[in-house]
Amino acid sequence: MFDRVGCYLEGKAVLSRICHIHLHNVTISSFTDKPLKPLHDFLREYNLPPGLFPQNITCYEFDESKLKLVVHLPYPCEVCFKDQSVVRYAIRVKGLVSRGKFTLIDGMKTKVLVWVKVTSVVVENYRSDKVWFTAGVKKSRPREAYETPRDATRVEEFLCKSRRSTSLEVKLCYPNA
Repeated sequence: MFDRVGCYLEGKAVLSRICHIHLHNVTISSFTDKPLKPLHDFLREYNLPPGLFPQNITCYEFDESKLKLVVHLPYPCEVCFKDQSVVRYAIRVKGLVSRGKFTLIDGMKTKVLVWVKVTSVVVENYRSDKVWFTAGVKKSRPREAYETPRDATRVEEFLCKSRRSTSLEVKLCYPNA
């Protein structure tokens, strides 16, 4: 029916949340004989930066037969990376994973001048020092900025309807600025 479907639960979230996968109108708890590894190890295995997602994920699901990855977060949040880029995450981020690629992404945005939906994240090869984000246009960012999962800041909502001044955003993202 499928190669491997699993869910990795992070820390204390095991007690408060169980991931489920729906296949042919049957809900299957996402525990397998082979538990999935932590998300940062999983991403590294697919030649994606291990810090692409924040530290505070609740769990993730991976359907190996469809290459579908779903990452669950406890609330909408954003992360400010070493290269001063900002990525915002919905409570569920999903997309397709293959070697060096996370594509057809739903639930991830980046700040350019305005918030723009991220549709793909690509690392050209394992030696590459660049990560290519496609959010309207394709833009490279230094891979080293995404090597370590970072703390996330809770945001009111993923859609970013609230308006904040630029100076406030800089202070939230870069406390030493």
